[in-house]
Amino acid sequence: MNEWDLPSPYVHQVVASAADIDGYGHVNNAVYIGWLDRTAWAHSTALGLSPESCVEGRRGMAVWRTQVNYLAPAFAGDRIQVGTWILANDSRLRVSRRFQMTRPSDGRTLLRALLHYVCIDLDSGKPRRMPPEFVARYQPLPQVRDFPGGDHGSFAPGVETSA
Repeated sequence: MNEWDLPSPYVHQVVASAADIDGYGHVNNAVYIGWLDRTAWAHSTALGLSPESCVEGRRGMAVWRTQVNYLAPAFAGDRIQVGTWILANDSRLRVSRRFQMTRPSDGRTLLRALLHYVCIDLDSGKPRRMPPEFVARYQPLPQVRDFPGGDHGSFAPGVETSA
C-alpha cells in the first residue's frame, strides 16, 4: 500500500516499458517528466479541462518552474502510481501542483516534484489571466489545503530543496 504525502491524490497509473530504459538499465529521468505531464493532463481532464477545451478557449497552463527530487529508480515492467495535488491557485495567473511517484509492489517513493504553471494565451504564448473555469477547477481540495504539517509548497518534511 502506498504512503501518500498528502491526502486524496489524483492517481494516474503507468507501466515502465523497455523503451523507457536508458543505458544504466533503469527508467530515464526524462521519462519521469513525461509521466508527470501525462498525469497533470489526466487530472486536468478529470477536472473538466481537457486539452481540447483549452484549445477551444485559447488558454492553457504552461510550466514555468520545475523542482524534482529523483529518489529511486524504476525498471522495465514496474507498475507505477503517480499521485498529484493542486496546492495553490492565485486566481490570476499561477497554479502550483505537487507530484509523488510510487511503486506499489514495495511501497517505495521514486520521485517527488513541485511544478509551477502560468496561464498563457495559446495564440501569443504570453501570460494571460485565467478564465473563470480555470480559477474554479484548479483549486486545492480542502483536505489538502488544510493538511497539518507545514508548507505544501515544499516537497515534504525533511526533503531539502533549493531555489
